[in-house]
Amino acid sequence: MSNESTNDHAETPVSDEEEDIHISEEVLEEPVTGESEQTTKEDSEKDEIPATPEEEVEKWKDHAARASAELENYRKRMAREKSEAILYANRNLLEQLLPVIDNFEMGLQAAREAEGEQSMIIQGMAMVRKQLDDFLTGQGVEIIPSDDVSFDPNVHEAIKQEPSDSVPEGHVMFTMRRGYRLKDRILRAANVVVSSGPESGE
Repeated sequence: MSNESTNDHAETPVSDEEEDIHISEEVLEEPVTGESEQTTKEDSEKDEIPATPEEEVEKWKDHAARASAELENYRKRMAREKSEAILYANRNLLEQLLPVIDNFEMGLQAAREAEGEQSMIIQGMAMVRKQLDDFLTGQGVEIIPSDDVSFDPNVHEAIKQEPSDSVPEGHVMFTMRRGYRLKDRILRAANVVVSSGPESGE
């Protein structure tokens, strides 16, 4: 009895053919990572087609043209900024000089009323006033027109409005302080009184 049960529980021998089949299946189940990576690399190398010499030349020509254009724009910008710096270098000085000219004009007006036009003092002050005008003109400064013109908020500053039968509404009646511009920039707006038109009856 004991011999039979031992034989029943004994392992069944595996043939060589069956062993080969199991080994083949294990080999097939192993991932082929090396081959797939190599294939992907070869495909990417095929996609990256090297540029021809002519294409390389054109590419560098384009880079050179862009760099040259940027350099030229930089030079123009620097030249423009330098020109503006020279043109408006005296702006602060001229702005500080304007109140001095205002006081001189008030003194000249008072002297005319007191001494008359034939006074030597008046004639001397008038010569100084002309020299100041010539100096301003040489610096590119211009007087802003403000008498008998339409009010322009860009160059005029309205101090007040007054009714007038002779001056149309919206026009300057008289100038209280002259305005000046330096080239195309306003140094100081003109202070003016603007007409509000005929006074309406009660």
